[in-house]
Amino acid sequence: MYAWPGGPALVQTVDFFTPIVDDPYTYGQIAAANALSDIYAMGGKPVTALAIAGFPQKDFDPAIITAVFTGGFDKLREAGVALLGGHTVRDNEVKFGYAVTGEIDPGRVLSNAGAKPGDVLFLTKAIGTGIVGTAIKAGRAPEAVVQAAVRSMTALNRDAAEAMRALPPGHVHACTDITGFGLIGHASEMAAASGVTLRLAASAVPLLTGVRALTEENRPGGLASNLDHFEPGVAAAAGIDEDLLWLLYDPQTSGGLLIAAAPEHAAAVDRALMRAGVAAVNIGTATARGARLIELI
Repeated sequence: MYAWPGGPALVQTVDFFTPIVDDPYTYGQIAAANALSDIYAMGGKPVTALAIAGFPQKDFDPAIITAVFTGGFDKLREAGVALLGGHTVRDNEVKFGYAVTGEIDPGRVLSNAGAKPGDVLFLTKAIGTGIVGTAIKAGRAPEAVVQAAVRSMTALNRDAAEAMRALPPGHVHACTDITGFGLIGHASEMAAASGVTLRLAASAVPLLTGVRALTEENRPGGLASNLDHFEPGVAAAAGIDEDLLWLLYDPQTSGGLLIAAAPEHAAAVDRALMRAGVAAVNIGTATARGARLIELI
């Protein structure tokens, strides 16, 4: 964040990645929604963007490049964000994304470090996009599952961010978006930064339609990395289904927001999200720091 004395502040973020779906226009949309998400998670409003792209020089259809940029531009336009330019390089592997600048009230910046014991935890999107993306690449993803994942990944976190900004100060203590580290990873970072333990009800976590049936055969490499890194900080109750546990570590693309709301204001936060059309789910609470960062019940 950069703040001028007595004025607004700027927040900036950058994110780009390789294709997660086959359709280039949809890929561009997902890349834009994903890049904007960090600004929304901070409670900011994205204003401008610079495109970042890498495409092969030879044997690559220029129409694909056009479709990727068009998808991204249309999603930026939906978000009210101005595309100022960007930079493209030659690369053997396709990559696309944006550097985004947003505006924010310097007195109301949300981070993952503000959760307090008693806070109620809301998740604004279902999880499972990493597993679905792996299934797409292997040709094992049913069309209905693909479409559910695409709807989720192309949905902006704008409505949730605007709902939080409209609430009085103190209603929301902390927020983070759920991306590559998965739900467990980003929840662990929130717990560590806030000095609390997050108690998550595994069965309450919303899952993408049909993803559970794909879990065993379509685990992405990032899932195993997340498990190796974050599992030592997790205490899981006996009886939690193994497929569900894998999904909790699944790396997400353009995932939802994890919101820690003050307990006395949790109902108001829930109502504000519902009025904004955000299907937020209560997935747990924050408690005093225990032996582990995360308790799965």
